[in-house]
Amino acid sequence: MPRLIILLHLLAAAFIGYTQSIPATRANFQAAARFSPKKLEKMIFTTQVDAHWLKKSTRFWYMYETTEGKKWYIVDPAKAEKKAMFDNDKLAAAISRIIKDPFDAKHLGLDSLRFIKDENWIQFEVKSSESLRKKNSTKDSTAKRIIYFEYNLLDGTLNELTGYKKPKHKPNWASISPDSNTIVFGRHFNLYWMDRANYEKALQNEDDSTIVEHALTTDGMEDYSYHGSGVLGGGGENNVEKEKNKNKRKPAQLFWSPDSKHFAMSRADVRKVRDLWVINSIADPRPTLETYKYMMPGEKEAPIQQLLVFDLASHTHQAINVGEFKDQDLAIWSAPTKESSRDDDYRTQLWLGTSGKFYFTRTSRDLHRIDVCSINIGDTLTHSLIQESLNTYVEIRRLGLVGEGHELIEWSESDGWAHFYLYDGSGKLKNQITSGAFHCEDIVDIDDKKRILYFTASGREPGENPYYLHLYKVNLDGSGLTLLDGGDFDHGASMDDEQQFFVDNFSRVNTIPKSVLYNSSGHKIMDLETADLSSLFAAGYKFPQPFTLKADDGITDLYGVMYKPFNFDSTKKYPLMEYVYPGPQTEAVNASFGRSMDRIDRLAQLGIIVITVGNRGGSPSRSKWYHNYGYGNLRDYGLADKKTAAEQLADRYPFIDIDRVGIYGHSGGGFMSTAAMLVYPDFFKVAVSSSGNHDNAIYNRWWSEKHHGVKEIVGDKGDTSFQYSIEKNPDLAKNLKGHLMLTTGDIDNNVHPGNTIRVINALIKANKRFDLVLLPGQRHGYGDMQEYFFWRMADYFSRYLIGDESARPIDIEEMDREIPLTGEKAGSNREPLGMAPDEEDEDDGGY
Repeated sequence: MPRLIILLHLLAAAFIGYTQSIPATRANFQAAARFSPKKLEKMIFTTQVDAHWLKKSTRFWYMYETTEGKKWYIVDPAKAEKKAMFDNDKLAAAISRIIKDPFDAKHLGLDSLRFIKDENWIQFEVKSSESLRKKNSTKDSTAKRIIYFEYNLLDGTLNELTGYKKPKHKPNWASISPDSNTIVFGRHFNLYWMDRANYEKALQNEDDSTIVEHALTTDGMEDYSYHGSGVLGGGGENNVEKEKNKNKRKPAQLFWSPDSKHFAMSRADVRKVRDLWVINSIADPRPTLETYKYMMPGEKEAPIQQLLVFDLASHTHQAINVGEFKDQDLAIWSAPTKESSRDDDYRTQLWLGTSGKFYFTRTSRDLHRIDVCSINIGDTLTHSLIQESLNTYVEIRRLGLVGEGHELIEWSESDGWAHFYLYDGSGKLKNQITSGAFHCEDIVDIDDKKRILYFTASGREPGENPYYLHLYKVNLDGSGLTLLDGGDFDHGASMDDEQQFFVDNFSRVNTIPKSVLYNSSGHKIMDLETADLSSLFAAGYKFPQPFTLKADDGITDLYGVMYKPFNFDSTKKYPLMEYVYPGPQTEAVNASFGRSMDRIDRLAQLGIIVITVGNRGGSPSRSKWYHNYGYGNLRDYGLADKKTAAEQLADRYPFIDIDRVGIYGHSGGGFMSTAAMLVYPDFFKVAVSSSGNHDNAIYNRWWSEKHHGVKEIVGDKGDTSFQYSIEKNPDLAKNLKGHLMLTTGDIDNNVHPGNTIRVINALIKANKRFDLVLLPGQRHGYGDMQEYFFWRMADYFSRYLIGDESARPIDIEEMDREIPLTGEKAGSNREPLGMAPDEEDEDDGGY
């Protein structure tokens, strides 16, 4: 009998070993389709309490949506009281009686809700089913009639606002003074102003010929303008649109004084900066050219910036003497906005300071030096208050003003970690406020009377992931440092303007998001909400797995997340794919639960173990050493850590097939994924590389020179020049062994398509096979073609990483199943490709 038992154990072990040697070779497209962006909209609802703090009290309101629909709440922290604003059933019935459209409690469509009068009334609007009649027409338009209401929170009174005309939204061209009496805008490269009465006319009809406007400047010209003089990506207008819109009012970047008497701005002379172009080949009726100014690293033709202060009483302006560094960059700081102003019709951009003084920075081109400066109104001289310098690059955050600037709080990494320092108003250091091996992030608020700083920081709490953010308070003399939102989670705080209470939203990648109300001493007042993920879990969702391992140096801790197929079978071998973004301004590793799952969770459902992991030189939220590790080696700095992470995980988990490793990234990650295939061609077997800045010599100056470095050379005659040299992906094209798919949008004015085309050129010259997907009419985020891109990427990894050789139909069925058939003419029932909103174009190699 013992021999039989031993034999059975041996057979079982052999069977387990055999099954673990069988690789998963069929891609599960159905599982991936189950978590498309369209479907996730119906499974993930509200995950955070978005507090709208009121002006006349410390109360706030919020809307929270679950599988039971939307509900609106009003919270009084002082009373530890949370109430529904109204009974959804009763309000739905009342609205239905008035507008003759049926509503119910779960489908109560209230828009533009805000508090009015004594803050016991709210105003909102409801869309009816009744179509608006086109002016001077017998036909109805597609727009629906909007009904406006007021509702009393105390007695439940509902009033329809008959004859009510909703205030027009502030047009993007209008910069409105704090007292609302002066409106400044750009036109024909100059600045103009109008008074309130004429602005009201413009809100009704921008082309009203009776509008009176006045010129503030007359010397503006193209590329030396008082508005729209940026040099990265232009304004997104092609040459046809530029000509069509040349006479329209344009927005100008202005910073107002609190008393409305002055504003400041930076004016850039970019006439010598070279042009760049993209062509929209699918523009109708003929392709269009888009021309914009774009400075590349190492080029001598740089923007020349001026700092100007305008006097509204005399309608004059003066230039400030700010010269210090060649090709310097100027940045005026805006004042922090009040939380209670978020529901206002508009918010004026104030400068940081008082009516008589404001603050700005000037930065050397190599970013080794930054001066914090101030300007006194009426003076043309700059007062340099604080000077920061490093041998890599200096980063800085907005100053905190104590009182009206009698003391300053500066964020600095001068001791190797990000901390706060207290200076007097003239720039003399008084004391370091925070210290230690952790990273301070942002000033949340300053209590002048109690001399308390509220701020966020990460990496201070022992045993936690160092990327988890927390809220703290500390006395300005450095004493009394207190954690306010304890718990091993990533936290996000919203504090009221009086620094009495805050809402804490927190989660990890493997926990359900929750929201809690605290007072400013860190005492919990009440639980607010727990996100409803029941539909997501019902569809089969499972949380990912955080992990920690060592970097390639064997010392530095790296933090990552593993995403498995939801039908994961530990007896099978799975290929591994790394979703990457190298930094240096961020890492593509989630710390908290999020609703965007395309690049990680959904790809894993194909039958892949997907990981995201940091790398030395990645996130700025750790030490300055960690952040600047890649300085001077922008192509290769993160690759060794990505490789060793995969190897360590394969050693740790037998279900990972180390012989099938793929990699994918977008933008900086696209650059990194291609570099990985060329630097470690025998390790990384498959890559999808989207919109990568493969040749940083033709990427924008600010990101490339900052993170890689540019050498400032001062000649014998005192003349200054700059040298830039960097290794590029095309240099290594001959090394390609695996399968590489390159993608780009053809009008990407952030990471120019030339980056991808240069890799293509090098691969062709090296006689290499590769794949290319060109997305017509798309910029950096792929817009309405994101979903198409996802399925092409899924096909690629399925075939070359999973090894699924089964034929796929020409139609992308997973997309076609999302499109309803309307019975209209053939082809007319198709929605635009892709369901996700366009990403914001990044100007920093963003992922």
